[in-house]
Amino acid sequence: MATSVIALGGNAILEKDPTDIGQKETVNRAARYIVEYIKAGNKVAICHGNGPQVGNLLLQQNAANSKKNPAFRLDTCGAMTEGSIGYWIQQGLDNASKDLGQNIKSLTVITQSEVDKNDPSFRSPSKPIGPFYTKKEVIELQKNSNDMFIEDAGRGYRKVVPSPKPIKIVERDIIKDTVNAGIVPVVAGGGGIPVIVEGNQIKGVEAVIDKDFGSEKVAEGISADNLIILTAVDSVYINFGQENQKALNHITVAEAEEYIKQGQFAKGSMLPKIQAAILFVMDHPDRKAIITSISNLPNISQNAGTLITDK
Repeated sequence: MATSVIALGGNAILEKDPTDIGQKETVNRAARYIVEYIKAGNKVAICHGNGPQVGNLLLQQNAANSKKNPAFRLDTCGAMTEGSIGYWIQQGLDNASKDLGQNIKSLTVITQSEVDKNDPSFRSPSKPIGPFYTKKEVIELQKNSNDMFIEDAGRGYRKVVPSPKPIKIVERDIIKDTVNAGIVPVVAGGGGIPVIVEGNQIKGVEAVIDKDFGSEKVAEGISADNLIILTAVDSVYINFGQENQKALNHITVAEAEEYIKQGQFAKGSMLPKIQAAILFVMDHPDRKAIITSISNLPNISQNAGTLITDK
């Protein structure tokens, strides 16, 4: 029985309706595909993004911010969205499981991702998060903090935070034991809560981990056979959006790296998915990474999507 880590994007959860009801409906559709995949004889751990959700939460936190009701830090907001999205996924899996005659159990693991406190991103924060501010508001905000802000596309100023690479998943052994027990863990939401280790203590930091790199670390940590990254398109394309665009059915690490050099993959979109896939399969001929759409998940055994292997 193969073990797969399935990575579900935050943007795939928040399609059009930003309410919790609307997002739960999207999760319910994805959950049905995941249950069908499990029914076919696969062990699964589920990771998910949280970009839109944590952004909305930060807006809500800042809107109600006061001395008596202070806004929470980013790491705590990340944990809150891990819990809320995990709840949606668990409920979706439970309902789909009953509909399909299965008895699938799941749980959410609030997951911490260790990062290097000397990661270069801490010296050059570049990931915009949260609400937009005027220049006057930024000046006032910086009087009482060391937060950094940048102008974002002419729409105002936004706080920027580091985006370090994860080193390892703190709860990886718990996740592996859960999978081996036949339970589906929902883990590493938003790439996991970024933490640093100081002595024998763990400390949360204000940063954002890319969901795809977090998912890769989960897959690596539990010795998964497959890393399945679900996105908005059925396959990876070269020359995407052009008349000569071409779907890629199977590429090797060497071919993927050559396409990266050519600038074929967008930085904030397909590139981190390809990079995470490369990290997972490199030097492991028995591992596979697949990038495809949610609806294509049941068709993976029929070679749906883009397969990435070491050679």
